[in-house]
Amino acid sequence: MRKALLVVDMLKDFINPEGALFCGMQGQAIVPFIKEKITESRLAGDTIIFICDRHESDDVEFNRFPAHCIAGTVGAEVVEELQFDGYDENITGKQRYSGFYNTDLDEQLEMIDEIAVVGVCTNICVLFTVEELCNRNKKVIVYREAVASFDIEAHEYALKQMETVLGAEIK
Repeated sequence: MRKALLVVDMLKDFINPEGALFCGMQGQAIVPFIKEKITESRLAGDTIIFICDRHESDDVEFNRFPAHCIAGTVGAEVVEELQFDGYDENITGKQRYSGFYNTDLDEQLEMIDEIAVVGVCTNICVLFTVEELCNRNKKVIVYREAVASFDIEAHEYALKQMETVLGAEIK
């Protein structure tokens, strides 16, 4: 069985306190668990893909959220704790909530049977990416200890939706 780990938006603008759209301490708290999952995946030879917000400075999303993760800025970089030699070869930039919108993620996951998803924000980019994976009949695992949001109620709701409506396994 071929497996992949999707690391969603573990970027400085979301995880660092000085970031443009800081996810809160709950976002920082998941970094060690995600680092552990990355290490496990690397040792197992699994595919690791960093799904990363990459916006232009005039993106329409900034009508709903403060400007964040602008391509080429420090805020759009993966947090140092999760970087490893060659990690940047595994980055898929996205402009919307789903990791599939205007990306080649479909092709990257074509031969993958099981996909674990970690990152932020549970109720936004994680949820919409998981929804797309489930619609493609992929086996999806979401690690509760490895997802977070600035909105705790929405975080819990999203986990429940992913499990009960979409069929993802919540561990």
